[in-house]
Amino acid sequence: MSICDDTLLCNFPKCRAKLSAFAWVTACSHVFCDQHGSEKFSRSPVICPACSSALSGKLDIVRMELSPSEEYKAMVLTGLRPDIVLDISSRALAFWSYQVHQERIYQEYSLSRAESQLKQMEKMLTQQNQSRELELTALKGEIASLKKMMDEYKRNYSEVSEKLMQRNRQYQKLQGLYDSLRIITMKDIHQPPVFHSGVARHATPQRSPPFLSLGPEGDSRFLSALEADGGKTFFQFSSPGRDKCRPFIRKH
Repeated sequence: MSICDDTLLCNFPKCRAKLSAFAWVTACSHVFCDQHGSEKFSRSPVICPACSSALSGKLDIVRMELSPSEEYKAMVLTGLRPDIVLDISSRALAFWSYQVHQERIYQEYSLSRAESQLKQMEKMLTQQNQSRELELTALKGEIASLKKMMDEYKRNYSEVSEKLMQRNRQYQKLQGLYDSLRIITMKDIHQPPVFHSGVARHATPQRSPPFLSLGPEGDSRFLSALEADGGKTFFQFSSPGRDKCRPFIRKH
């Protein structure tokens, strides 16, 4: 039975449907919908699905019409003594109060179970939040380390780029020097010879080595070069002996 209205609910544990039209009422103060009452009470022995009580009496199970007609209301208690009418009414009210009490107990049980589930969910949520905070802290630390590495890579990249630019400038300078020297060399090679008094000479005379230059400095350089290479042995010749030359002279 719902607390907000005055409608009975089926006492079958898996049903809990609102009752309308017809209902099955038991002597143990339980009520069931027409579907489950017809299914459960058609078997033998008859047992209450709510409290497992045996219902062997003839009037232990009654199929009642929940919305009786006005004629039925006018005739059902007609002719009975007032005390019997009051007794019947008190028993009907006791049945109704029992249903209300059972519904309140069921709602309290459902509320306590929902509260326990809520506490468990809150506990799980707290644990998940703590784990997420730990993961977030670890991720923040990892992000900070990655940012530090990225800054270091950027600094290294800028240094390498600057060095590369310097190398490129040096390369361009060397390339320019090489091109100029190559052009000068090609001009010297392709320049035609100049003729003086019947002798062909190149326009640019070749320079003699430094140690063959004229003058006192040239002589000293020449002598020093000879001394370094063994000048004494250079001007000394040993004539071969006569005995050694004789075998080469043929006699006719």
